[in-house]
Amino acid sequence: MADNTLERERGMADRMAVLGGGTMGVGIAYVAAQAGYDVLLVEPDDRRVNTLRATIRDAVASAIGRGKLDAAQGEALIGRIDRVASIEALPDGLDLIVESVPERLDLKLDVLARSAARNPRLLASNTSALSIDRLAEAVTDRQAFLGMHFFNPVWSIKLVELVRGDATSEVALEQARAFVTRLGKESLTVRNVPGFATSRLDLIASLEAMRMLESGVASAEDIDRAAVLAYRHPVGPLRLSDIVGLDVRLDIARTLQAAHGDRFAPPALLTRMVAEGKLGAKSGQGFFAWPA
Repeated sequence: MADNTLERERGMADRMAVLGGGTMGVGIAYVAAQAGYDVLLVEPDDRRVNTLRATIRDAVASAIGRGKLDAAQGEALIGRIDRVASIEALPDGLDLIVESVPERLDLKLDVLARSAARNPRLLASNTSALSIDRLAEAVTDRQAFLGMHFFNPVWSIKLVELVRGDATSEVALEQARAFVTRLGKESLTVRNVPGFATSRLDLIASLEAMRMLESGVASAEDIDRAAVLAYRHPVGPLRLSDIVGLDVRLDIARTLQAAHGDRFAPPALLTRMVAEGKLGAKSGQGFFAWPA
């Protein structure tokens, strides 16, 4: 690892926290630990702890199997991730805190306010659609706050979308870019417009695929095959929706519908599936079956 003083001058974090032990939070913690960060993963639900630890170990085993890590590197990665049960248990003055809780405004505002009280050098939200300026209302130092939007699966998608709020400083942006670079990823910077760039593109394709399925244009398998074979997408929009979580898709669709109009209105099929508990991979059933 490079000299610590030099890393701080360049804005690179050494100790950080990730808030939320869901799919995205675990992925962010994994790639940060892989890059050499000591990561505190905040997950208050004791029932989720075994699941998130198993997910990290499975990801490490997969990386070893593909020759991306050796056994010693894998164990070192796992050892750099510690779970803590609350934001209040975090030490004061961490280099970076990344919030990655569900896309509910009230929840994010609460979590960010409590995180800001820990006085991190840089605070980021992994929101994919909510306004960074609205979220910044919960933050004391708005200059050190921005959006840091990762993509699922975090360990394989190379892009991180940085969202600059009205108060975000150039220093904070440079620190965020340095962090992304150290993860081995690339960043793009966008204005604070609901849905930013990537969420709008991704969601509009996914919602249209759902409407096609709803109206009987083709099966879920064939709609996804069309996207993969004709347009070289790595995964089809319906399977990707299952991976992201249909409840997450629904939350984002409602947010963007309010901001941009009915072209982002969630299809009745999506609303019904979420009400039935068919949330995709995490529930075992979505547009496809996901065995445990």
